[in-house]
Amino acid sequence: MGTYLDRILAAHRAAAEADTRDLDELVAAAAAEPPARGFAAALAAEAGVSVVAEVKRASPSRGQLVADLDPAAVASAYQAGGAACLSVLTDVEFFGGSPADLVAARDATRLPLLRKDFTVGPADVCDARLMGADAVLLIAAALSPLELVELTALADRVGLDALVEVHDEEEAEAALTAGASLVGVNQRDLVSFEVDPSRAERIARALPAGVTRVAESGIRGPEDLPRLAAAGYDAVLVGESLVTARDPAAAVAALREAGR
Repeated sequence: MGTYLDRILAAHRAAAEADTRDLDELVAAAAAEPPARGFAAALAAEAGVSVVAEVKRASPSRGQLVADLDPAAVASAYQAGGAACLSVLTDVEFFGGSPADLVAARDATRLPLLRKDFTVGPADVCDARLMGADAVLLIAAALSPLELVELTALADRVGLDALVEVHDEEEAEAALTAGASLVGVNQRDLVSFEVDPSRAERIARALPAGVTRVAESGIRGPEDLPRLAAAGYDAVLVGESLVTARDPAAAVAALREAGR
């Protein structure tokens, strides 16, 4: 893995080890939450390539993206533009996000939300449900095969969809073994951080029918949608190009039109 990803995961695992909350109580509380909005169902319900629009303040590689970002306003604009779902960064230290951003985006829209963070243990899954997320991100490169199986099952138990992110065919196989039916293919190389468009096309061929495919990273605009649609993708997850757009609603609408 790349250096900054190593640091991020080390910080999250250290926080998980220091968490003294009772896991059984967390699971019970998460399972008792009202029904989720249905992240995967929202993607499946739309014709063409759906848009998962991301509320993102910063990134380790790019720094701050939008000064004084208003997550509610951005989320509302995404909804107005036709986004099927939202993704909200909740990592505080490295991405400048917070659970409060997710709550604000949820309160401002009717759309299902993905908690975009570095999930490393069961408490993270439960926290996603408790803060109001409808889906949780599981990064195959950050988890052992056993962890991936256990966290996918726990997400289902507490009523969350699990978006399992993969970067190569080996990780895709691990995701399928864990029972993933919603798979995100990250086009960015974990070592060089370069975007490789052929990665999405190649890995799509390793995913069987019935798996909802989501292309991630490096999607610059509508011109990328026909290629991804032809490769069999059901959705794209887009962050930086949308959150920095002069008119985020129009930018989402352009993606939707190109993906029909």
